[in-house]
Amino acid sequence: MTLGNSMLIPILPKMESELGLSSFQVSLTITIFSITAAIFIPILGYFSDRFSRKVIIVPALILYGIGGLLAGMAAAWFDSAYLWIMVGRSLQGIGAAGTAPIAMALTGDLFKGGDQSKVLGLVEASNGFGKVLSPIVGSLLALWVWYGPFWGFPVFCLFSVLLTAFFIKEKKKKKAPPPVGKYVKGLFSVFKHEGRWLFTTYLAGATCLFTLFGILFYISDVLEKEYNIDGVWKGFILAIPLLFLMTTSFITGSKIGKNLKVMKTLIVIGLLLMTASFSSLVFFEKLVPFFSVLVVSSIGTGLVLPCLNSLITGSVGKARRGFVTSLYGSVRFLGVAAGPPIYGWLMGWSRTGMFLVTGGLTLFVGFLCLLLIHVKNKSPNDSDEASESLFKKLQLTTE
Repeated sequence: MTLGNSMLIPILPKMESELGLSSFQVSLTITIFSITAAIFIPILGYFSDRFSRKVIIVPALILYGIGGLLAGMAAAWFDSAYLWIMVGRSLQGIGAAGTAPIAMALTGDLFKGGDQSKVLGLVEASNGFGKVLSPIVGSLLALWVWYGPFWGFPVFCLFSVLLTAFFIKEKKKKKAPPPVGKYVKGLFSVFKHEGRWLFTTYLAGATCLFTLFGILFYISDVLEKEYNIDGVWKGFILAIPLLFLMTTSFITGSKIGKNLKVMKTLIVIGLLLMTASFSSLVFFEKLVPFFSVLVVSSIGTGLVLPCLNSLITGSVGKARRGFVTSLYGSVRFLGVAAGPPIYGWLMGWSRTGMFLVTGGLTLFVGFLCLLLIHVKNKSPNDSDEASESLFKKLQLTTE
């Protein structure tokens, strides 16, 4: 899933010049992928609850690969290349909707308690590792031809399909899935009693991905247009903040266990670190000082995301976990989708304003998390799922 956008970041300026596109048009190749994924994630999340995770993941990976193949063929041979690239990216978005968000729910199914937090931290670290590798891999593939990254997707998807099909062993469902009406009623119950803090965590996740991809878009543009750095070197430079994000995510996930108070504290601290970093970037333009300050925001993001994963995955039982985690994945994708075009506009408006607005956003979200996330005794309304939930004795709710 991570490769879907990050691997293309290094080739966006080249795509713009080769196809005669505007910055806005080329940014839509990121946006269309993310918006399509955001639309289909809740739908596929529901089906993963009703049937099984693998039944969704494997076909989704195949569709993901087909979309990349179509985009690569269009760039190489089609007259209306941009149109068909967008079609291919849309297919990839649908495929992506059935990958990482469903994998998060599957992790919640297979692991409990402290192990669940560790593995979810590993999932987020893997996400970060994909972000680290993807600009480098994208740059390497682009050495062959600028649209080379599109041809890489089918290869990665083929390996993922084989690994998932043969090595993931799901537990068989003990009972038939509930009727749609009962399923929906249960979801309303979850969001009625947990909605305020759940939506706050959703907003925090979307903010992290929005700022991350917005800043990456800005850096990619600046490196090529102001410093004439492109190709593999640009990929390595883009990977620097992502490496810090990956490392922090892995460490955070391995240490938080099921301590809800620690999770909330790290979320707030992480958002404050992001605020301090983004606000300070106003004063730095040279690359080395700029990246030295930027990695602080990556560390903050690495603190926030694993904690959000554990809180959201543990908020409900297995019967509705796919939808709730998928909805979280959906808003993350919306954050990714909004990042490049909005930052493209902010770059044209004011560099200083862009960083101050970003810092103000993360500060506001941090305040909401501090205010709305509380640890209290578990509500009886979700007692039917208590044995499967991270929150066996405690759960988050709002006052």
